[in-house]
Parts: sequence; structure tokens; C-alpha cells
Amino acid sequence: MKQHIHPVTRSVVFRDRAADFAFLTRSTAGSERTVVWTDGNTYPVIDVEVSSASHPFYTGTSRVLDTGGRVERFRRRYGDRPAATR
Repeated sequence: MKQHIHPVTRSVVFRDRAADFAFLTRSTAGSERTVVWTDGNTYPVIDVEVSSASHPFYTGTSRVLDTGGRVERFRRRYGDRPAATR
């Protein structure tokens, strides 16, 4: 295996400001900003717009699309035309 070709990984805090949620993980991403974590150590912090704490799929606040209404609207507009024969 080749040596020195893999990126350096470090402990990083990802913070979702919308949900007031943060988690510590390992990443190749870095940041100039830092934060003191609950263990007393200082880690780089990366602010994200969406995480599992604020994403509608994970929080259960996703909207259900009205696919039945779309099909009915299509049928009203174009009717039930017979398939074209070749």
C-alpha cells in the first residue's frame, strides 16, 4: 500500500445552528474557527445549514405530495386518449 497518499483526518465539531445541535466526528475538513467541546478540548467547528436534527425527513415534518390530484389534473387536461397505434 502506498504511504502518505491519504488525507489527514482530525476531530471536528459540526454545528447546526438552526436546530441548536452539534456533534463531534472525524473529518478531513478543517476550519479556522474553534469551539470548546464538552470534554474540555478545543476543536475546529464547521457550521452546516441542514443536519439530521433539522432535515424534514428525519424530523418527521416533511410534506406529503398530492400525487393523486396531479394525476386527475393531467386526465382532465388531456383526457383518456387511446394509445397511438403504430
